[in-house]
Amino acid sequence: MDIELSEPVDCLCDFTYDFYWQHRGRRLSPSSVIPHQKGTSYTYEDLAECLKEGRDVSIKGDAGKRLGSSLGVDLKFFGGTGRAQKVGSITLDGSAGTRMGISMVSGAIYVKGRVEQPLGNVIEVESDRPGYHKYRSITGILQEGLKETLVLPNVLTGNCLLIKDGLVRDTIAARLDSDVKVIVEGDAGMSTGILMRRGTVHVRGDTGMNTGVLLEGGTLAVGDAGEFAGAYMRGGTLIVSGKSKGYVGANMKGGAIILKGKAMGKVIPLDGGDIRMLERLLDISRGEAMMFRKYV
Repeated sequence: MDIELSEPVDCLCDFTYDFYWQHRGRRLSPSSVIPHQKGTSYTYEDLAECLKEGRDVSIKGDAGKRLGSSLGVDLKFFGGTGRAQKVGSITLDGSAGTRMGISMVSGAIYVKGRVEQPLGNVIEVESDRPGYHKYRSITGILQEGLKETLVLPNVLTGNCLLIKDGLVRDTIAARLDSDVKVIVEGDAGMSTGILMRRGTVHVRGDTGMNTGVLLEGGTLAVGDAGEFAGAYMRGGTLIVSGKSKGYVGANMKGGAIILKGKAMGKVIPLDGGDIRMLERLLDISRGEAMMFRKYV
């Protein structure tokens, strides 16, 4: 499917339709015709369905924010499983706005121009198309495997992905469900580890708001965290080694939050396993590990 735009448009190939379940069409309707098209009259749903069928979408011109949002997710709200599905690729013959590939779990996005930060849950790999940068989902690489080569300085060794490029990303490891590890040498954006089920994510810098939101399993460790860290958690462990802003653990349903400050929930004593985990993961002494509190 080919589409040409005269101006950038937000939420192209967005499987959530700008979180349709929140606004019910007030912001965007799947059946609405995409504005600023040249010679075509495709709807937002046309692009998403094309990708779900395994076909590719080619966009000539610049894209706005949230290109390929939740690309590859079979969303429960629309009757799906909530798991990843195979999809086609997006080719953008232009530049992309912020949050490209946010919560993306499969497929690929090719971009000829630049991509604004923060990115989504994507990382650059060596491209098989001359003149284009190629981005794949971090979650997809860790669960499906890496056939390409990561663009340095990022490295995948065994089951550990080391992200060292200094780019800020939202939703790192979204929906991760594999016993693998992600280490981020730097800061991350919002919603790190959202809906993660298994694995370990260690951000050695700071994260934005909604860190660990809807966490279902695995371990997520960060430095400072923005507001609503651990909100709506259902399982897993969130560790905040630095400072945290307000509403930590808001509407928490399960799992545990370990930090030095305060969170919503009940405080229980750290056990020996918790202390050893903190010593190993954060490279701290036993005495410092015992300064943390555990909330459930």
